[in-house]
Amino acid sequence: MHDERLDYRQWHVSGHVQGVAFRASTRARALELGVTGKAENLADGRVRVTACGTPEALDALGAWLRRGPRLARVDEVQAHGIEPFSCTGFGVG
Repeated sequence: MHDERLDYRQWHVSGHVQGVAFRASTRARALELGVTGKAENLADGRVRVTACGTPEALDALGAWLRRGPRLARVDEVQAHGIEPFSCTGFGVG
C-alpha cells in the first residue's frame, strides 16, 4: 500500500548537463530531501530524473534542477507527473 502523501514525477533537463556531475549532485540533493528515484543520461544530451517523494520535497528538487550544480548550464526543464513506481534509494545510471 502506498502512502497517499507521495507524488511521482519525472523531469527532462537540457543544456550543458552531462559531464558536469549533474547526476551525482542530483542524487545528493534528492537524498537530503528524502526523495527516491534515479538520474540518468540520455543519448540526446539531456538528463532524465525520475523521483518519488512528498509534493514539497519534489517541488524543492524541481527548483534545484532548474539551477543544477555549479558547472552545469540548465536551458530547459520539462516536468511530468508519472504513474507510481516502487523505488528505494536514489540511483545514478
